[in-house]
Amino acid sequence: QVQLVESGGGLVQPGGSLTLSCLASGREFRYNAVAWFRQTPGKEREFVAAISWSGVQHADAVRGRFTISKDRDKETVYLQMSNLKPEDTAVYYCAARQSTRVVVEAAEYNYWGHGVQVTVSS
Repeated sequence: QVQLVESGGGLVQPGGSLTLSCLASGREFRYNAVAWFRQTPGKEREFVAAISWSGVQHADAVRGRFTISKDRDKETVYLQMSNLKPEDTAVYYCAARQSTRVVVEAAEYNYWGHGVQVTVSS
C-alpha cells in the first residue's frame, strides 16, 4: 500500500513560481512510478509529469516550465513550477502505480492523493 499527501498549493500571480510536494509512505515507494496530474471542472485529469528510477517524463504543455524530482530519503516527490500561466490553474493530484514504468494514463495509477488547488491569477 502507498499513501500520498500533497501540499504546497495556493494562489500565485502569472509568471510566478510554486513548488508542490507529495509525501509518500509505504515500503514499495522506492520502486513505484509517481506522477502529477491536474484537473479543472468538467475536464478529465491531465498528465503533467512522472518519475521513476528508470526516468522522467513531462507533458508538452509544461515542459521547460515544470520539473519533477524525487527525494528518496524523504519519500517525497516534488513538482517545481515556474513561469506559471492562468491556464495552469487546476487541482493538482499526486499518483503512484505498482510498476516502475512511467506512463501518462491516469487509469494506470493505483494510488491517489486528495489533491491541492493551484490558482494562477493577478
